[in-house]
Amino acid sequence: MGLFSFTQEIAMDLGTANTIIIHNDKIVVDEPSVVALDSKTDQLIAIGEKAQKMHGKAHEGIRTVRPLRDGVIADFGAAEQMMRGMIKIATSHNRWFSSPSLKMVVCIPSGSTEVEIRAVRDSSEHAGGREVYMIYEPMAAAIGIGIDVEAPEGNMIVDIGGGTTEIAVISLGGIVSNKSIRIAGDDLTEDVVEYMRRQHNIRVGERTAELIKMKVGSALTSLEDPPEDYIVRGPNQMTALPMEVPVSYQEIAHCIEKSISKIEAAILGALEQTPPELYADIVSKGIWLAGGGALLRGLDKRLSNKIGIPFNVAEDPLHAVARGTGVALKNVDKFSFLRRG
Repeated sequence: MGLFSFTQEIAMDLGTANTIIIHNDKIVVDEPSVVALDSKTDQLIAIGEKAQKMHGKAHEGIRTVRPLRDGVIADFGAAEQMMRGMIKIATSHNRWFSSPSLKMVVCIPSGSTEVEIRAVRDSSEHAGGREVYMIYEPMAAAIGIGIDVEAPEGNMIVDIGGGTTEIAVISLGGIVSNKSIRIAGDDLTEDVVEYMRRQHNIRVGERTAELIKMKVGSALTSLEDPPEDYIVRGPNQMTALPMEVPVSYQEIAHCIEKSISKIEAAILGALEQTPPELYADIVSKGIWLAGGGALLRGLDKRLSNKIGIPFNVAEDPLHAVARGTGVALKNVDKFSFLRRG
């Protein structure tokens, strides 16, 4: 059949931090959303992992770009090049046709404006998409977690990505109430950069701050199974001499406190808009956490204590949205909530 399948189908989770592509039910691309371009010609040099390794380390002939900011396309040209490159990797095994017709489902933040939606659609079409469908991220996350989104009952999803936190109550195949806030993983990383500069007088870049967050990031100041302090190396801000600073999880919990509080407030705001019948469903079933932010130590416990509803972390929070987008791809004709590009 491979010889005659003119149309290839892919599902894409186009994220601020990572882009994941599913093809034939398998994750074929899982790369950071970064491109490296030639400064003079804008020619593509590298994408994904290779480009990320150059981020913050390149000379003036190379510029590294993160095409998405706050969940939406900020650099149209770079986004197109990145999508094209990643689609090429995803479909490279089918060499019968140089330019296969692509059927795509791409997920977008639930708070996207018409202009932002059009930017995703145009980029998808320029990258080779013939038939483009779009799905809102919380809906994709719910499907990826294994929730029956078309059932007449309320389910609440909190998807904390790199650029946005998507909060939605879903019932009967639609989003009943939602909040999309631009406070997410990138903001926590910025909090860490700022804290290290202010508190320890040490300059750290985005990648180091991301590493600190992964090694000792926490939403609580007391954990049952605390991580060991993480040694951060970098230049002193005043003297530029090398420094070594041990950082504890308690420090990071304090420095990201404000951003976490904003996410809590947004969850409470979405709950306030929820009809009572659905609210009762949510209280009995709990709220689902997805996205990279769901991996932050102690976050589920903190939210459960603050809001009084149990929070469950999805089995594979990083890939929940992508897997849900993959399921939507198979059910394009059945799911009425997909937007045609």
